[in-house]
Amino acid sequence: MSDFLLPNLPKAQYLAHREEIETAIGRVLDRGIYVLGPEVEAFETAFADYCGTALAVGVASGTDAITLVLRALDIGPGDEVITVSHTALATIAAIDASGATPVLVDIDPGNFDMRADQISGAISDRTKAIIPVHLYGHPAPMDEIAAVAAAHGLVVIEDCAQAHGAEYGGKRVGGIGVAGCFSFYPTKNMGAIGDGGMITCHDAALADRLRALRQYGWDATRVSHERGVNSRLDEIQAAILAIKLARFEADLARRQKLANAYDEALVGLDLETPRAAEGCRHAWHQYVIRSDRRDDIARFLKDRGIGTAIHYPMPAHENPGYAQHVRCVGELPETTAAAARVLSLPMYPELPTDVPARVGTAIGNFLSTAT
Repeated sequence: MSDFLLPNLPKAQYLAHREEIETAIGRVLDRGIYVLGPEVEAFETAFADYCGTALAVGVASGTDAITLVLRALDIGPGDEVITVSHTALATIAAIDASGATPVLVDIDPGNFDMRADQISGAISDRTKAIIPVHLYGHPAPMDEIAAVAAAHGLVVIEDCAQAHGAEYGGKRVGGIGVAGCFSFYPTKNMGAIGDGGMITCHDAALADRLRALRQYGWDATRVSHERGVNSRLDEIQAAILAIKLARFEADLARRQKLANAYDEALVGLDLETPRAAEGCRHAWHQYVIRSDRRDDIARFLKDRGIGTAIHYPMPAHENPGYAQHVRCVGELPETTAAAARVLSLPMYPELPTDVPARVGTAIGNFLSTAT
């Protein structure tokens, strides 16, 4: 149907900034430098400043960001990296691409983030890193994770793909661990019109190695001293993202307003709504409810022109392509429960302000008549 409400609509942001975006694209085309030029350099500087880090390195995707950080830290075949299974499969795929083995722990049922008390039991003599995922825009418990990491001599790499602008203890994500890995996939809080990624860090030597690895291992003279890859953020995407970064705080404010409206619209209903932990700023990449009637609610809303999504219906370790290449710590009961109960409601800055009330009314009607 033509008026069907999608759970996410990247085109809406393009239309909201159409004139500026098209001017920026024209500027890049006229300049004639299309890869790793002044637009990328300027955006890297601006994004690092936004995240509170000294440096940022643009790459082709958020998946590449994680893989390249692992490689730059000499983590690979024979090593293990602890993360979670309730995440976008990209997190697992990135670790696997580095040659390391993903080791998966369970999540906190309150906010879907890594449970810090599960990490020690996952550590072996091969463990080198921990990758907490700031899922749905909610920061993982970084102080607790950092304490475990420090006690065992491990590095912490943040998966910030869904959490641009989120904060933990007054610090923006991406600047808390040794590196932060961001995605600019079109549906993300800060989305490109295409693909892209960014790595934030404080260490100049790490940034230098990342810049070499993203382009065949080249140094300034285009001599490769190690094997690298082709993973570059292009000029057009950087120019577009710079426009969105300048207005990003306003977008986050609109997401918070929508989340507040959902809270109000869903109060008293027989389902679970998300909450931000104390000391955390939620970026509201997704507004995720939980219900034992998840699939029925989704069908009911679809029939009334409201689209939803499930992030994620299958834990990463159950995907056939990766099941034999990960190690799970226990049975991950909270991960399994989340996969069966989560439902993402429509959420993006340009979403009409009456939608949360409309959704709340529809879900209330369903729950009041369902048997």
